[in-house]
Amino acid sequence: MSELNELTSAQRNDLRTVAAMIIPPSDAYKVPGADDPAIQGDMLATLGRDTALVARALDHLARLAGKPLAELDDAARNAVAREFRATGGAAAATLVRVVLQCYYRDDRVLRSLGLELRPPFPKGHVLPEGDWSLLDPVKARPASLRRAP
Repeated sequence: MSELNELTSAQRNDLRTVAAMIIPPSDAYKVPGADDPAIQGDMLATLGRDTALVARALDHLARLAGKPLAELDDAARNAVAREFRATGGAAAATLVRVVLQCYYRDDRVLRSLGLELRPPFPKGHVLPEGDWSLLDPVKARPASLRRAP
């Protein structure tokens, strides 16, 4: 990794490749894949605290592939992906989460899902009333933190 808060060029290329593997474009739904430049830009701009784990996942992918992921044929790429899922651990889970969260906040994707293009607040989303009695065992426990003065 070149800096603590940035991915190297090779890591960015592998991120684009693996993102396309996770979510390819769909003509049927008229949505881009997760390798779309705008979605990739969002990923890179918002990695923040996940940068180190994503970089670790991409480095693991590179070791498994033995060369840039994009240079592998589909069969070899899929074999690397299977091995990565089995051995990637928390870093792999973080990589997948980053791809999914950035993809599903893209306006084109939200539009294709029939969702209103807006932040959750200030309008808010209406949630169904839950079963508040599920919290009774927690409320019944003795306090474990000291009270503020």
